[in-house]
Amino acid sequence: MKALGIFETNVIFPRINGNLGITVEFVVMENCSSTNFILKNDYLMVYGIDLHNEKDRYFTIGDNKHQKLAFLPFKRQITVSKVAPVDLELERFKSEQFNEAEISLHLTDSQENEISALSYDHKEAFASDKEPLGASIGHEVDIILTIERLYPQLLRIPEYPASPKSREAP
Repeated sequence: MKALGIFETNVIFPRINGNLGITVEFVVMENCSSTNFILKNDYLMVYGIDLHNEKDRYFTIGDNKHQKLAFLPFKRQITVSKVAPVDLELERFKSEQFNEAEISLHLTDSQENEISALSYDHKEAFASDKEPLGASIGHEVDIILTIERLYPQLLRIPEYPASPKSREAP
């Protein structure tokens, strides 16, 4: 199956205390028809929505499980935006190297993509379990384990001299 594009639409759930509107993105696939409607679990839990994908699709909201609401079909022109090709190796690199990274919220999506693409272009600089940190040529790291004291004796003297009373009393 090949992704042809993405379109965005609003799904409105009627409720007694005000309609619930959610913006949803759908992916259009080649030679594929939709049989299920999937909504993120946080929407389902927060608003108490139960979706039933049976012969006739319907949903219930809140505690009233007897009132079954149906999805109304609509006919309108939908503009489908083109899906950008995905580089699987770049996505794998991002998931491995940036899984614990915190990226600034002030960056746009294009800036984040530029950072990940630039990092991918220079992926030799990143350490892995197969290539440790000092494996880059010109950036070798020598780690020496020793039990010697870290500082010379003069630097280990306390910063503050003893109080004047203790200096006067010899």
